Amino acid sequence: MTYDNENTMTGGARKSVSALFDDRAEAQRAVERLRTSGISEDHIRMVEGSAGGATTQRPPEEDKSFWDSLSDFFFPEEDRYAYAEGLSRGGYLVTVSGISAAHYDAALDILDDEGTVNLNEREASWRAEGWGGHEANPYGSGDIAVGNTAGFSADGPRTPDQESIPVVEEQISIGKRDTNHGRVRVRAYTVEEPVNETVELRDERVELERRPVNQAATGADAAFQDRTIEAEEYAEEAVVAKEARVVEEIGLKKVSGTHSQTISETVRHTEVEVEDDRDETVRRDDASKPLI
Repeated sequence: MTYDNENTMTGGARKSVSALFDDRAEAQRAVERLRTSGISEDHIRMVEGSAGGATTQRPPEEDKSFWDSLSDFFFPEEDRYAYAEGLSRGGYLVTVSGISAAHYDAALDILDDEGTVNLNEREASWRAEGWGGHEANPYGSGDIAVGNTAGFSADGPRTPDQESIPVVEEQISIGKRDTNHGRVRVRAYTVEEPVNETVELRDERVELERRPVNQAATGADAAFQDRTIEAEEYAEEAVVAKEARVVEEIGLKKVSGTHSQTISETVRHTEVEVEDDRDETVRRDDASKPLI
């Protein structure tokens, strides 16, 4: 989907990230978001593919132009072939180069959000349709493909009397590229839940008490004197107080590590087996002739 390249430049390590889009509007929206995120326009580049897409019969020089347009990017060889194929099929390539680590994370999020193509899945789909990838060398210059060697020899055009079998040997090249394995998001939000607690409350009430009495009034009773007695009622009520306390902290950090992986692959080469059933006299005559 994306490719990360780290270059040491003045001011520290700089990174690049690229993404392929099927839709022009999505690619332009990603470019605008990259600009508003603080990335300089000088570091953002969008390469537009063929408007006709995969169904258009394109001349070879048009396919080659997509390859040439990627010549100044620091792509691995296989990624450059994939991006060139995506452009030839009507895609749009957005590349952000020479940015700091802080801007790199922001650029990754923006490109992921705007619908970037999963390059690995897209390559598998193209190969199912017959695309040969970088192994087929469709855009390389200066090399003659093995399938196109008919009519040529080491010294120029081959005459009808000359025939040769090319000896081909595959060479393996192991590279590295970054792939997105997903992300972790931590979101904080507030919820309310009921809490029930029982509290014992004390109260005091005033009750009027009448008692029948039948006795003679005495001087101590101060008969017919105005008097007032009173009592106050008290009651406890519940008071609720809440205090917010931090009980845990949750954060995210990136932990880098390395591991070794053994790549098992096969390479092919041509074995030549010579069967000579001529007469010995003829073989002796040929052996005496110098090899050309």
